[in-house]
Formats: sequence, C-alpha cells, structure tokens
Amino acid sequence: MLSYIERINNLIRAFNPELKTAFEQITKIRTYAKGEFLLKQGQICRKSFLLITGVAHKYYQYEGKIISTELYFKDDLALAFHSYTLQEPSKETIKAITEVVVSELAYDDFQILKLKYPAVVVLDLMITEYYAVWLENRLFQFYTQTARSRYLQILEKSPHILQYIPLTILAAYLGISLETLSRIRAKT
Repeated sequence: MLSYIERINNLIRAFNPELKTAFEQITKIRTYAKGEFLLKQGQICRKSFLLITGVAHKYYQYEGKIISTELYFKDDLALAFHSYTLQEPSKETIKAITEVVVSELAYDDFQILKLKYPAVVVLDLMITEYYAVWLENRLFQFYTQTARSRYLQILEKSPHILQYIPLTILAAYLGISLETLSRIRAKT
C-alpha cells in the first residue's frame, strides 16, 4: 500500500502540463536565514511553505513558555493551519532553525487554482487529510507513550535531528523539561 505522501506525489505528477505550468507561475523559491521568521504570532498565514532544505520550528508562547507544535524538515509543508484556513491571525510562530529554502505558495493564488482545476481541490483535500492523520498520531503519542519513547522515536525517524535542533526546542517539542531530556539522553 502506498504511503499518503506517495499518493500526494503521484497526484501531483499526474497533473496535466497546463496545471503544472500554472503551479510554477505562482510558486516562489525563497531563502530564510537562520533565526528568521516565516510567520510571526498575530500575523495571518497567507502562504504555505514547502521546505526544500533546512529545519524550521512552529511554536506558540503561553504563560512565558514556548510550546513547540511542529518541527519541519525537507519536503514538509509548513503553515499555521488554523490561520491559513480561516485567514485569521495566527496563534503560532514559524521560525527557521537553520537556513531554510522554501517553495512559497500564496493562499489567494492557491484558491484561484482550486476554482479552475478540480485536481487542485483533490490535492488540498489530500493534504488536509494527511495533516489530520499526522496530528492524530502526534496526540496519540503524547497520551500513550513515555517521553523516552517519543525521544527514541524521533531519533529513529530523524537521527540527524540533534545536529540542527537546540535541546531546548527538542525538549519543548517532546513536552518535557530540559532536565528531563538530559536524564533521558544520559540513559540512552
């Protein structure tokens, strides 16, 4: 059975030449420096960002703490879903952890393509479904796995993660303190 990402990629590869050209015309390649914001809390998320290279971090601040919600790597689609979908101010921030090269697609341009090409509506639905499945899995992990298990799972999936992500961000992403992460790492 094909993975969901493979299904999305197959759909994109099957786009007719006219639609491929239309997508190329509305996407822009942009580089963000390490520490630069792709989106700040309070801004409306008017673009989606497909990471070509680099690592980005999505988080929000609550009672003086940084709450990490996502880490983005190559081929991940970065956006603040609620803000992007409803075109309301974002509760989250997306920041480049390393230099990040992205393919940007403006919300308004994407909506125009959806009106003109039914295949883009299917793509949008598939991406939304993929995000819902990812989010459900992340919630499942938080409620059923220990912090150590979540840490080991991240290392298995992305062993290079420690080269790019500060331990404070990794601890926040795992939902634990830096001290707890240090203890977990010492026993691993």
